[in-house]
Amino acid sequence: MKFLKTIRFDLSDDHVFERAAAPDEWAVSGGFSFSGLTADDVKGKTRQAFANGFLGLGSFGRSTFTSVAECGEEDLAEIERILAAHFIEHHGAPDEDAALGAAREETRFILDLCTTPLINTIFTVRRSFDDDGEIREEFRTIQAPDSTPKHTRIWSVAEDHE
Repeated sequence: MKFLKTIRFDLSDDHVFERAAAPDEWAVSGGFSFSGLTADDVKGKTRQAFANGFLGLGSFGRSTFTSVAECGEEDLAEIERILAAHFIEHHGAPDEDAALGAAREETRFILDLCTTPLINTIFTVRRSFDDDGEIREEFRTIQAPDSTPKHTRIWSVAEDHE
């Protein structure tokens, strides 16, 4: 299986998001975090998170980029458990069964998204409100440098020297 992990090319996420995700966290789209909001509600750093932030499942911070990574059954079970707990604690899920159902739906979406792309393919998200006020997501990919799946990191993070 393949799933998304956060990746950082520089320190910009620290500046544009209220809370930046750390590198190598499992990640989901996280669009559910904005349900109930309108375009008028989405300002400042919340706007940046809404517009193009994935949700890291370690810190529950945001990441501009994610990368396709290998994911085992134990990893997936942990992702679902963490996400279900988040739904209970922060999104009002009525019980563990409902939260786990929502977590599985969210993880299945990411699993489906990652079916075709190669390991290390980079994903970005663009989120907006449509004319009816519904949230729409558009995903873009940056293909790994060649067609051979990589099993080691091919991207590196360079420190910004201000």
